[in-house]
Parts: sequence; C-alpha cells; structure tokens
Amino acid sequence: MNPPRPPRGLYAITPDENDTARLLARVETVLAAGATWLQYRNKAADAALREAQARELLPLCRCRGVPLIVNDDWRLAAAIGADGAHLGEDDGELTAARAALGETAILGASCYDDLALARHAAAAGASYIAFGAFFPSPTKPNARRATPDLLHDSAPLGLPRVAIGGITPDNARPLVDAGADLLAVISGVFDAPDPATAVRAYLDCFDARRAHSSLQTDIPTP
Repeated sequence: MNPPRPPRGLYAITPDENDTARLLARVETVLAAGATWLQYRNKAADAALREAQARELLPLCRCRGVPLIVNDDWRLAAAIGADGAHLGEDDGELTAARAALGETAILGASCYDDLALARHAAAAGASYIAFGAFFPSPTKPNARRATPDLLHDSAPLGLPRVAIGGITPDNARPLVDAGADLLAVISGVFDAPDPATAVRAYLDCFDARRAHSSLQTDIPTP
C-alpha cells in the first residue's frame, strides 16, 4: 500500500545517540525545520533503550504531523504504534511485516543497487523503495553503490523512491531529477553545524525542480 499522500522532501534518519534527552532535542530541531519523515535508527543501543527512545520520539513526531518509521524492527514499530517500519534484506519478510502492521502502515524496503529487489518489494506490499548508496557514506563506508538510473527505471513500479547514501545538498539535485521523492540523510543533517539550515537546503533541491518544471511549461510553443 502507498502512504496516504505522496511524500516529497527530506527523510531524516536518527544518528546513534544513547543520550535520549539529547536525541529528542536534536530531532525536534530537524522536525521544526520541515523534515518530511523521520526514521528511528540506533545501531548502538540495546533493545530496551531502542524501545524507550522510539516511544519518546512518537509524540514528538505526532505533534509535528511527521510519520515515525522504525528501522529494522517491525515488531517494535507494531508494539509502540509507529507509523511504519523500514526493512533491509536481513530484517525479515515484508509480507509478515505488512500483515502485522496493517494495510495503512508505511513499509519501506532497502533495494540497494538492485531493481529486481525493488520489484520483489513492490509485490510483497512495500509502500516505498530505497536505493543506495549513491555516494560514499560515513555511516556505511562499504555499502553497495547505486546509480541514478535505478530511480528512473523503477518509476513504473508506482511507489515513492528514496535515495540514500552520502547525499548532500550539492549532489542531491541529479537524484531528484532522476525521480527521487525523498532524500534519506543522517550525518548531512544531524552532524551539520546548523541542522535546521541543512534541512532547508535539502528541501530547496525539490523547490528547484518544481521551479524548473514550471519554467518549462511556461515556454511558449512556436
């Protein structure tokens, strides 16, 4: 199932942060600046801390009208009533997650550099598909590398497309032009000197595409 409305913008992913108060403060800044979706991800925390942090983030996201998506763990997403989950290739079956979370949940799938994985995810009930890494990433330095062609070639699947991996406001526009609906970012936002300014810079990449499209439509036909 697709999300209720087509997403467009910044898909912020939380950094590994075990200080929950600091995590909430950092996330609040990013949400207030206009992040479209938030994914809770913390590879450094144990199960108890992950659940506690996810529960704390949920009302913060609700207050801003931003969906909260849990990375890797659809069971945790179901337990806290999150808006959805994002699964990698080793995180369980999408069909099981869809059955547990319900038809309206946002269910994402990592498809890396593989269009066949995207087709499988669409058939299994994914709400969106994610490709990457498009550029070298400090979070996953050895990640498989994707090309913008994947964003274009996956358009017939009819699902929102997420680009991830080393994306900055300076290199993002070709990905948006190729069809990325959401730019998924961790360090580019949370490690920025001014995270709110960074959020707006990513959002400007979409505004530039809209402005270009409007200009093209306004050109008179000879």
